[in-house]
Amino acid sequence: MFNTIDEYLDALKNEMQGNDPALLQDALADAREHLSTALAVVREQNIGLKEADALKPIIEEYGTPEETASAYKEVERRTSPALKQPVKSRSWFVRFFGVYADARAWGALLYMLIAFVTGVFYFTWAVTGLSLSISFAIFIFGLPFALLFLLSVRGLALLEGRLVEALLGTRMPRRPLFSHQGMKWFDRLKALLTDKVTWLTLIYMFVQFALGTLYFILLVTVLSFSLSFIAIPFLQAFFREPFINLDGARYFIPTWSYPLFILAGLLLWTFFMNIARGIGHLHGRLAKWLLVSE
Repeated sequence: MFNTIDEYLDALKNEMQGNDPALLQDALADAREHLSTALAVVREQNIGLKEADALKPIIEEYGTPEETASAYKEVERRTSPALKQPVKSRSWFVRFFGVYADARAWGALLYMLIAFVTGVFYFTWAVTGLSLSISFAIFIFGLPFALLFLLSVRGLALLEGRLVEALLGTRMPRRPLFSHQGMKWFDRLKALLTDKVTWLTLIYMFVQFALGTLYFILLVTVLSFSLSFIAIPFLQAFFREPFINLDGARYFIPTWSYPLFILAGLLLWTFFMNIARGIGHLHGRLAKWLLVSE
């Protein structure tokens, strides 16, 4: 018997201890939304009905914490992230050169490229929103503007989580955090300001700008050197382009070194892909730490 929704959520949280925090956040968000909406309807139809009495039939229909937790665990088992692959024991040689067949490495490379764009956007959005919210605070429309900005931050956090899960294989929340639709806008603003998730998301948006810039520089630099090493022998052999052209002095590499340059370019890119796979894993952990509330 649960007297309040919070008691049910605490029991559900206990049942799901040890599971992925993102899964726990989804389960709690869904349960809170369903129970709160159903409770509001029942109490509107039966004015004066106690919350505990109204919750009893609702919980019977929705399921006990044990049943709900079991259902979410089963769904999670069937719908784990596509890039989340089991780690197999292999030799270092196979792991190093097998990176080309690893979807996580390619996903991480794509994310490193996209992170530059999202980082610039997040940084611009956060700086603009914070500065305008503070500036408009003295006006009547200042607080509603701040509310809309903070709600947009929550929305961007959910969008970023979906991007991280799709490309990096890290389980992220798939449901937005529930907020009472009937709550007054000032109370909702207060709830957002006092919620640590809001501020952790803003921190992530600033961090993403720095990391996205770093990722882009690394990706472009390594790719340029790798392609240059591979292209030099072909440019010299077919177009007579020198390895170095400085102040009229033209330096050509010996023919016997052609395979070495090509091999160096391939090894450099292979090495970077392994690094990118590790960066993707670490960034996924950072995103989960800052963007997951539970």
